[in-house]
Amino acid sequence: MSFAPHWKDENTDYLVEVLLSLQDEDDAYRLLDDLCTISEIKALAQRLQVARMLFKDVTYNTIAANTGASTATISRVKRCLNYGAGGYQKVLRRLKEES
Repeated sequence: MSFAPHWKDENTDYLVEVLLSLQDEDDAYRLLDDLCTISEIKALAQRLQVARMLFKDVTYNTIAANTGASTATISRVKRCLNYGAGGYQKVLRRLKEES
């Protein structure tokens, strides 16, 4: 069974297809550079860092101090970790197993 978010459409299907076609780190950096603004890339990276720290049970205060993320961002990421589609959980577990 596959996950189908409410925002799924032809354009987002193509975005996912493009992401799945990336073959290495260089491809990923090049696509991000062309596709997103620096601010968007930094925001995505910050959310992933927050998720990784929450996954390790780091406190909100420590996360805010280390990442510069607002408590609102930390809370949103925490909500997604606990009640979201499972995307953060899946990748964080996979990366933990690989390391």
